[in-house]
Amino acid sequence: MGFLLQPCPLPFPAALSTTKAPKRIFAPPTAASNTKPSNFKNWADDFRSKSLKFVLAGTIALGISLSGLSAADAKVGVNKPELLPKEFSPVIDVAGFLSAGQENRLCQEIADLEKDTGFKLRILAQNYPDTPGLAVKDFWQVDDRTIVFVADPTFGNILNFNVGASVDLDIPRSFWSRLSGKYGNMFYWKEKGEEASIEAAVMAISNCLREPVGPNNCSDVK
Repeated sequence: MGFLLQPCPLPFPAALSTTKAPKRIFAPPTAASNTKPSNFKNWADDFRSKSLKFVLAGTIALGISLSGLSAADAKVGVNKPELLPKEFSPVIDVAGFLSAGQENRLCQEIADLEKDTGFKLRILAQNYPDTPGLAVKDFWQVDDRTIVFVADPTFGNILNFNVGASVDLDIPRSFWSRLSGKYGNMFYWKEKGEEASIEAAVMAISNCLREPVGPNNCSDVK
């Protein structure tokens, strides 16, 4: 799975990716065009597709998306299992964004969503580099029916997602970029708080996953 969301500073480490990005087909440059810009555009599109997979470990800084470095050239993914909770929870808030009541409500919404749809939503709230990072993959048993939502305001937009292949089949790819743009932008979470962005995103995801699959499902971010 590799699809174009809004530019995200923190790519999903390759070690955590459960799917492969589909091949993109590009039209060959015309005789009048310069092949160099075309090659750069192809490279840029492919880079964005790979770099927008996820923020789990928070391994890449904003400058990487602008400097041309690949994930392999950047920092090694954070892996701190000691930051995981002792007992299973679909919500891990190492950043302290959520109150106990808010976390309980999110856990209940996630449980109901999984029961009704079969899709697993998991939330990691972090401030990079204080994150369990790669350790959550095994802790949550991330698979093709899992959406891992990382809330990290470090680099601007607080909403970052890794979407399993089965989810990608049912949910339009544009939904995730629109969701990030609406509730993840810096103006929104600075005014309303990180917790408001997280709760709004969870409800939007829940509403989307409950809609019948079709050409117009998830067309609105609710």
